[in-house]
Order: sequence, then structure tokens, then C-alpha cells
Amino acid sequence: MRVLWAKDRVATPWKNGGGTTSEVVVFPPGSGFDDFGWRVSIARVDRSGPFSVFAGIDRHLAMLEGRVVLRISGREPVELSPETPPISFPGDARAEADVVDGPAMDINVMTRREMFRATLTRRKREGPISLVAHATLAFPLTRATVNDVALGKGDAVLAAPGDEMTVDSATDFCWIEIFAA
Repeated sequence: MRVLWAKDRVATPWKNGGGTTSEVVVFPPGSGFDDFGWRVSIARVDRSGPFSVFAGIDRHLAMLEGRVVLRISGREPVELSPETPPISFPGDARAEADVVDGPAMDINVMTRREMFRATLTRRKREGPISLVAHATLAFPLTRATVNDVALGKGDAVLAAPGDEMTVDSATDFCWIEIFAA
């Protein structure tokens, strides 16, 4: 199990100037946008605008702060907030977000379609948890203690198959599981 501290992340401005992205973790380590198998990041959305297109990538998105209306080609617009379920969509679909209440912040999971698949859910967790996915990322939405490590807002825990995770009290998480395709 590895702790991914929020304080260690570097925010990179988007090319269109509408926000920033902070990589939480990427696989394989050190890979870039053209060769990652999977990637988890936090985005700060300062203004409305289009999403970058990622051919062959599946995306999963959950709002952490603020509200946006997400428009994905071929779908009805959907309003996203910290109270709504995460959404999944192909990275090669044209998409844009209109910031309703911002700045907004989201967690973004991207998987290379032929290599990996992911789930992103919000759930309360407590007690010992056995892990079977290629990778599991637990992202607490409030302060939490995982395996006796105190985590703050924005921190995360990355676990591999066979790792055990113990959450000391019922905590709301964004829970990401990544599986080989």
C-alpha cells in the first residue's frame, strides 16, 4: 500500500487556460499521455470549455467541488456535483463542461480501452477490506485513517492485489478499481 499525498502533487495548466490538472498516479510509472495504461488525476475547472480528446481511452469523472453541466456528443446534458453519481464516457467523444458553480474540482480516471477498465464509485467504507483489482485507489472525501495512517482531504491510498486496507471509521470515499481488460 502506498500513500499519495496531496501536498506532493504539481498543478499543470491546461493548454486552453481553463483550469489545471494534478496527476495523482499513472501506470506505468513515468508514462505520458501517449503511452499510459491508466491515469488518475484531479482537475480544477476555472471556466467553461471543451475537454481534451483522448482516442482509445475511457474516462470516469466524479465532482469533488462545485457544479458543472457536462455535454457529451450524442447524450443529453447532465449536471454534475459532489452529490451526483460519477459518470463514464469514451475519451474520444466530444465533450465540454459549463461551470455552473465554480471553480469546480473533479477526480478523473482514464484507462486505455484495450488494456484496462475501471470503476469509480462513491461509497462508505469501514473495517478491513480485501483487494483483488490490478490497482485500487481510495480517495477519502473527509479526514480518514487507513492502516493507521492519517489522511487529509486530497490524500489517497494506492493498493495492489492482495494488499489489505483497514479503515478505522465509516468514511466517504471515491473508490477506484482498475482491472486488466
